[in-house]
Amino acid sequence: MFCTKLHNLNVAVVQAVRKYATPSRFYKKSSILKSDGKFEITLDQRKLKTPKGSLFLVDSEPLALAVATEWNSQKGKIVQSKMHITTLCNTVLDNPNNLTKLDIVNYIVNCLDTDTVLYQANEDEDLMKFQITEWDPVIEWFNKRFNVKLKKSVQMDVSPVSEEDKTTLIRHLMSYNFASVNGFLYGVDTLKSVILTLAAIDRFLTPEKAVLLSRLEEEYQCGRWGRVEWAHDLNQQDLQSRLAAVVLFVYFNSQSMKVQEKNKP
Repeated sequence: MFCTKLHNLNVAVVQAVRKYATPSRFYKKSSILKSDGKFEITLDQRKLKTPKGSLFLVDSEPLALAVATEWNSQKGKIVQSKMHITTLCNTVLDNPNNLTKLDIVNYIVNCLDTDTVLYQANEDEDLMKFQITEWDPVIEWFNKRFNVKLKKSVQMDVSPVSEEDKTTLIRHLMSYNFASVNGFLYGVDTLKSVILTLAAIDRFLTPEKAVLLSRLEEEYQCGRWGRVEWAHDLNQQDLQSRLAAVVLFVYFNSQSMKVQEKNKP
């Protein structure tokens, strides 16, 4: 049931992006406007709305500024597929499949059963050594940070995560608000790893390093057989952009912040 809901959510997001696919920029400037303790986004004199037609409202002033910056960064065409923070806000505000926070948290935690970092190759000795060197310190940090006992595995039919550990991580993720857990989900879908996503959001890893670790086998193969630089670099930069947006989105939604101007003399 939930997998169907999540699939429908992904389809809805894709459809929303296609609906507004690469229209020409029709505004000169995007700004923010405070309204009843929340923040709106304006495109010249027009107020931004979500794909469902709801008024675009966020609680965090820095988050609103980040959204306005994405809109101001658009050139001749509006490429919404590159506007990751705006996309995340729209998903939270519209919630097209009426997912609850617990729905999303359960999905994230169950993704640990197939987490990239927990499954290491045993048919290629050099690759396995590479994975041990790069991934094992992250697993060790994760276990200490969240008081769990995740174990790496070479067999996909054996879960490396106990139900007790899942319960612990559910409690941790449930301490965040609905917007933030949507950010976690976006990160997990980007990296195919709960461990790397939480490590990046906790700032144990930079987005660049987290993306590199999520592509470890690909990087290993490229080292052996060569790489098509522009293709690999573009893909890596896109993933880094998505993950950096996730880190900012979760941070802005987890902090109570206002931007204050210095008093003029």
